[in-house]
Amino acid sequence: METLSELGSKIGIIFEALLDMDPLTEMLPMVIMWAIGGLLIYLAIAKDMEPTLLLPMGFGTILVNLPLAADVGVTSDEGAIKILFDAGIANELFPLLLFIGIGAMIDFGPVLSNPKLMIFGAAAQFGIFFTYTMASLFFPLNEAASIAIIGAADGPTSIIVADKLNSQYMGAIMVAAYSYMALVPVVQPPVIKLLTTKKERRIRMKYEGKAISKRTKILFPIVVSVIAGVVSPQSAVLIGFLMFGNLIRECGVLDSLSETAQKVLANLITILLGITVAKNMSADKFLSWETALILGLGLVAFIFDTAGGIMFAKFLNIFLPEGKKFNPMIGAAGISAFPMSSRVVHKIGLEEDNQNFLLMHATGVNVSGQVASVIAGGMILNFFKDFI
Repeated sequence: METLSELGSKIGIIFEALLDMDPLTEMLPMVIMWAIGGLLIYLAIAKDMEPTLLLPMGFGTILVNLPLAADVGVTSDEGAIKILFDAGIANELFPLLLFIGIGAMIDFGPVLSNPKLMIFGAAAQFGIFFTYTMASLFFPLNEAASIAIIGAADGPTSIIVADKLNSQYMGAIMVAAYSYMALVPVVQPPVIKLLTTKKERRIRMKYEGKAISKRTKILFPIVVSVIAGVVSPQSAVLIGFLMFGNLIRECGVLDSLSETAQKVLANLITILLGITVAKNMSADKFLSWETALILGLGLVAFIFDTAGGIMFAKFLNIFLPEGKKFNPMIGAAGISAFPMSSRVVHKIGLEEDNQNFLLMHATGVNVSGQVASVIAGGMILNFFKDFI
């Protein structure tokens, strides 16, 4: 415990530092970061945008930008945030634990009853590779790959890929990934309406809801883990933790663990993840033209992921007879933002035709996108691990 004199001495050091600061060159960047932190908190509370992550991230941003934060133990080697970062993000523990919770939340029933929906989850990853080609014009290859994975709409995957590729822009990548996930209801509808006609949006799809046996649901996560590990070895641990969470859900003998993973574990890790990621959001790292460019490229990735799924569905419809065509909007749900994207598609479908129920189709595509985004992250790591 610190004595009052030691505490007073530290407070005195802070005030002296504040008096010595040049307001424009030293104080202004901190104030800007406080405002950014405040904005994230506002979006979390007032707009209900990913509050479990944006609120701790916003508060952490304010903490790490306090005057002499290192001296008061916030970001120093002995500080709590630095310790949590090294223990949970630098070794990828937090994102992997979060995958267990996410896996326990996912019901693969809709996609198992209609496996052809998986192709849309794969098609919607187009934005990742398109964004990589754009990002590589401005950044080194490892940074371009880290930025491109924002298009996966999967925060944990973005963290792991950026960390493994030694990205210098972890803070910007995290803000972009989670902010755009929260903005799915804002970003996707204009893209969907731009790329589809009213007639296409009113296409009804019959739901072929087949009963899925318990055995199939148990085997699915095991088989997917094995296939992913063979096809994309770098994604094995990502897929493995996701599917382990799903296996807990579907096995039928671990209901209490499944509930814990979905609620307690997922919420706790998300809180720690949010405030810990803020370590990379100090003014000297975050306030740069690169950050603005990353945010812009992240938006590009989201838009082209959405467009990729839609255009692939439209392409398939060329070869399908009437009555068998896909509603192109379901392709937009191929991003990993589960279940927000599927809800957006369902809502637009009802706006066009109040008897057009697309939720189960969109959900099947959405959970496929969750798996596809993790595999895409593994492929990125396979391709670019030698460029670190």
